[in-house]
Amino acid sequence: MSFDLILRGGRVIDPSQKLDATTDVAFAGGKVAAIGAELRAGAQTEVRDVAGLIVTPGLIDLHTHVYWGGTSLGIDAEEFCRTSGVTTSVDTGSAGPGNFAGFRKHVIEPSQVRILAYLHVSHAGIFGFSNRVMVGESEELRLMDPISAAEVAEANRDLIVGIKVRVGRHSSGASGIVPLEIALEVAEQVGMPLMCHIDHPPPTYEEVVARLRPGDVLTHAFRPFPNTATTAQGTVKRVVLEARDRGVLFDIGHGKGSFAFKTARAMLANGFYPDTISSDVHALCINGPAFDQVTTMSKFLCMGMPLADVVEASTLNAAMALRRPELGSLKPGSVGDATLVAVEEGRFDYVDVVGEHMTGDRKIASKGVVIGGRWWHPKPSKEVRSAG
Repeated sequence: MSFDLILRGGRVIDPSQKLDATTDVAFAGGKVAAIGAELRAGAQTEVRDVAGLIVTPGLIDLHTHVYWGGTSLGIDAEEFCRTSGVTTSVDTGSAGPGNFAGFRKHVIEPSQVRILAYLHVSHAGIFGFSNRVMVGESEELRLMDPISAAEVAEANRDLIVGIKVRVGRHSSGASGIVPLEIALEVAEQVGMPLMCHIDHPPPTYEEVVARLRPGDVLTHAFRPFPNTATTAQGTVKRVVLEARDRGVLFDIGHGKGSFAFKTARAMLANGFYPDTISSDVHALCINGPAFDQVTTMSKFLCMGMPLADVVEASTLNAAMALRRPELGSLKPGSVGDATLVAVEEGRFDYVDVVGEHMTGDRKIASKGVVIGGRWWHPKPSKEVRSAG
């Protein structure tokens, strides 16, 4: 077989194959073609020497907001993904059924990076989220649009992976749990998973988690008090353990206000790792405290989560949450996406959403990405040299 690209001599970590070894990865026709030592290059094969770097399946950020220009919280997906090692950006409810067509035509379809979406059950998605205007879209029940949401989800199954809803005092106000009930009905109707945001009560963490089904995602799962997953004694709440036992997925969704070191330390101490690690990157947190996907991953690495588990939470587990098994893997035949990172040692300052700082001794740094079997990076890298 003739290869388009070979990544030569990197440490390949692929949890989907339980693989952690120094070897080559080859791509052809937009897919992963082979993994093995000293793969033979053809006359037209681009070869990249990645010795000393880690090669993972393309990172999936399960919680982003990339409806750039369509919502005030949207960021540019391509710019973000080039620098953060992400190859699949999952937008979580920026658009609803009333404006998804514009999101699809003007942002998703022209993008070189893959964008998938959870469709908001509210008509216009998250429309009032800025430094000057902050309106909880789920607070106004007249904006709930279940019939249109079901229709748009059915018509866009190639891109829409689930239904999104936000509940909590800041997002649903006096409407409480009702928007979640409406969103669950839509998700049931179209046979898709639900992603639920939670912020301050009401409703309570317990009320929300108790309603979620197997395969549904609770994002902001490691948020600070109030509405946190842990008890005052530092144990995991029983309703959380019961939810995981029945298949509910717990996602980080760091963002501006939804991740606390205190909660994370307690959860990890109890052996409760997040199913997925995501940044919830948007216009109000891209310059801190979330920054990007690799920074969020670095926080968990520095808190003691093994590197292979951190990678799994950002690749294989995310792909399974999306029900897209062709992603998050370097198995031959999988989508030809890969991320190159280095784990740098030193003293690094990390901050959570309540202002607590942690000094970490390691940092996961993005060094390049492969998308669709092609090298895709903004500038030449001294760490990744052409060997052709």
